[in-house]
Formats: sequence, C-alpha cells, structure tokens
Amino acid sequence: MAIAPQDRVKTLRSGLVIGDQFVEHPAAGFMEHVNPATGKVQKEFAIASRDDVDAATAAARAAFVDWRRWQPDARRDVLNRLADLMDQNAQEFGVICTLEVGSPFSEYNARYVADWLRYYAGWADKISGETIRAYPSTGLDYTVPEPVGVVGLIVPGNGPLGFCGMGGAPALAAGCTLVIKTPEVAPFSPVLFAQLAQQAGIPAGVVNVVTGGPDVGDALVRHPDIAKIVFTGGTATARKLQAACAETLKPMVMELGGKSANIVFPDADLARSSQLAARFTGNAGQGCTLPTRLMVHESVYDEVVEGLLGHVAKVVVGDPFDPATTMGPVINGAAVNRILGMVDRAATSGAGKVLTGGGRVGGELAGGFFVEPTVLGDVDPTSQIAQEEVFGPVLCVIRFGSEEEAVRIANSTGFGLAAYAQTNDMARAHRLVQALEAGSVHINGSGPGPISPAHPFGGIKQSGYGRQGGLEGIREFLHTKNVLINV
Repeated sequence: MAIAPQDRVKTLRSGLVIGDQFVEHPAAGFMEHVNPATGKVQKEFAIASRDDVDAATAAARAAFVDWRRWQPDARRDVLNRLADLMDQNAQEFGVICTLEVGSPFSEYNARYVADWLRYYAGWADKISGETIRAYPSTGLDYTVPEPVGVVGLIVPGNGPLGFCGMGGAPALAAGCTLVIKTPEVAPFSPVLFAQLAQQAGIPAGVVNVVTGGPDVGDALVRHPDIAKIVFTGGTATARKLQAACAETLKPMVMELGGKSANIVFPDADLARSSQLAARFTGNAGQGCTLPTRLMVHESVYDEVVEGLLGHVAKVVVGDPFDPATTMGPVINGAAVNRILGMVDRAATSGAGKVLTGGGRVGGELAGGFFVEPTVLGDVDPTSQIAQEEVFGPVLCVIRFGSEEEAVRIANSTGFGLAAYAQTNDMARAHRLVQALEAGSVHINGSGPGPISPAHPFGGIKQSGYGRQGGLEGIREFLHTKNVLINV
C-alpha cells in the first residue's frame, strides 16, 4: 500500500543508533531538516556529541570481538536476510530518500543496497589465505586474512543510503563493525538501515549511526579505536580528514569529486551519443561520475549539440513525488547559489555561452532548491567551470579537433574518477582506455547508471584512492597475517 502524502514525514526516523540503544534525545540536542523540494523545515533530527561518538565506537569495538568470529556461512546468511528486509521496506526507503535529498521517488534506492549486500554475502564464505613455499625455512608458511576492525563510514548528502551499501556491505562481509556518520543535510535513511540490520539478526553494536556536522566527523576520524575510514565527499574535506587520520596512521578509502569527460568522435552513433549526454541531469547533477564535460569533434559539434538540447528540453523538473518528474532539486540553498554563481562567472567572462537554462526554477517550484538543466557551449577547457566540479545539473560542451587533443583536454583536470568515449573504432577505443587518466573508462556508454557491486570503483589523482566493489572492495577491509610454523 502506498504511503499517503500526509504520512510521509512519519517515515523520517530521528535518533542515534548506539549498540542496542536508540537515542532519541541526545545531550547535543537537535537540528532542523529542510525539505529540498519545498525549502521548508519538515522535521527536527537528533545530533551526536563527541561522547556519543565515543559510545558508538565502544559499542562497535565490543561487538567486533564476537562478529569477527562468526562462521562465514552465518555471516553470509544474515547479510542475505538484511537484503530481504531492504527489499521489503523499499517503499518506505523511497519516501525517506525523496524527503531528505529531493531525488525523484523510487523504490530502487533500497534495492540497490540489497544488491550490494547480496553480492558481498557471496564473498563472506570465500575469504581465504594461501599456503606459501617459503625459503630458506622449511616450516609451514601460510596467510590468514583478518578483518581490520571498527570502520568509520562517512556517507555523503547526495545519497547516503546507497553508500551504506557500497561501503557497509563489504566491511560487514569481511567481519568488520561500523560507525556510520550521516550528513546534516540527509540524516534519516541510514537510521532505518541500522535498525533493519538488528532486525535481520546482526548483533547490536555491529552497525551504529551518529549524525552531525564536522565536529562529529572529526571525533570519528581521530578516535584511536577506529581502524579505517571510508569517506565519500569533496576534496577539500578529504584533505582535512586525511590530516586528522595521520595522527593515528589511520588508513582511508576516499571516493571524491569528478569532472568526467565524455568524448564523442565522428564515427559514433551520434543520435545515441546526444541522448546519453543528457544524463548529466541525473540526481540533479549531484553525482561524482556524471559526464559533465561533453567533448565533441568539431566536424559533428553542431549536430550533437542540437540533439542534446532536444533531449534536455524533455527533462521534467518538478515535485519529486510526481511520477512525471525526472529531475528534482539540489540539496540546499547554498548549492543553488554556488552552482548559479559558477554559471554566471563562466558566461560573463566569456568562458562559455549558455545554450539553455542558467537560472533557478520559478513558479510553483520557487520555494524549493531547483536549478534549470543548464548547457554551456564552446566552453574554454581551462576555465573554472571546465576544471572544477559543479555538482549540479550543468554540462560544459567543448570542441576538439584530434584524438590527441581530446585526450589532452580530458586529462587536464585534477580529477580522475571516470571517463567516457563514444566511438565505433575499437582500435581507438583501446588507445583511449590506456590514455585516459581515470579509475574507470566507459566505451559507448554514459552515466548515471548504477555502479555495479562487482566493479572495483574508485579514482586516481584528486578523485581519491581505494576501491569499492568487487574482490578489491572486500580486500579494503582485510589485512593479511602471516603464520610460520617450524616443523
């Protein structure tokens, strides 16, 4: 049964999950959450103190002693039960995610996390070491993979639930415990995730949730009992977290920003390339892997741009609970000002020409944080808007004349998360795979399709390091112990 509009706010759970306790009235008090689609306060939510971070970490550390010793098949089965509960509560999660981040309503948010849980449940009973023929000793030498310990998972505001799956599922499968730090702008969906984890049979203390701002994040990364930090967010914040982690030599997995190039060559399917290019509006442009720099060969530039603008005109910006809506708001008013400020500076400085959009949506949507889908043409590849992440529904279109020039422009930013190329020349495709500086390269495809749990996802350069997904994803949460027995 669908959740009635008047009952939607009731799905938002406010509280901290610390061990077996649900703390609804923490000493640090509450903050107001603003619905991005309306610009109005919809609920107060509890925030954590440093003492709460200490308590959550202590609960996770205590739970780790038993959780790491669970038989692999038992851990596999309980993760599958949690995945089933995610599916069963998909509608409620969909409502929560729409209210907290403004994304168009979809039950896929929970099902995506369920996919990650099931994938890593499959790895839980396949973690093994190896026997080594060591020399000069003649003993028995082998390795034992062991969980690293308590993991601090700092999830971002553009989709906190999804990152509970991406970072949380492999950590849990490896035998680690979690302290999840939610963002102030989106504090609700991880709470239900943690509650369902206990309902599935995962022991209390294995999944904990604290909510708050930079002070909460700082307390988490500096805590001596946190063994590893997984952070998804901006580069500037990552530098501060990395400096704090250095105090205890704490390792990190960091998935940071992106300025992904999407290169269209003349031999590509141009109609499809134009359609794929319009996907920069996915999640209102708030996605690190979105192809936000469209690079088009000069011989087909006009044709591709014309097709692109036709598809952008079909994007429906509106109430995220309206089934006809394909793009919702950005996260808050500060994001609106930042995005439109970058567009305005580009236009007034001559760095690019606004072909469509460029403003805030008015009318019935004026109270919310809606930005028009915006395309800038003939963008200077060295300009701010072509070099820095906008994190909004803005696409920069750039001309190029040769494959070498395209590669040079694509690699010219400090980011290296994803890259895309549209071509039917497979020799060129293989050259591009080697030449493009990115953690992933997509040929004849484009974002913002979901990141598969089987893919080792991550970046290079200022887009971070470490991988989430695949075998490499679970190895991030294991360390190798060497054992030598003299016989």
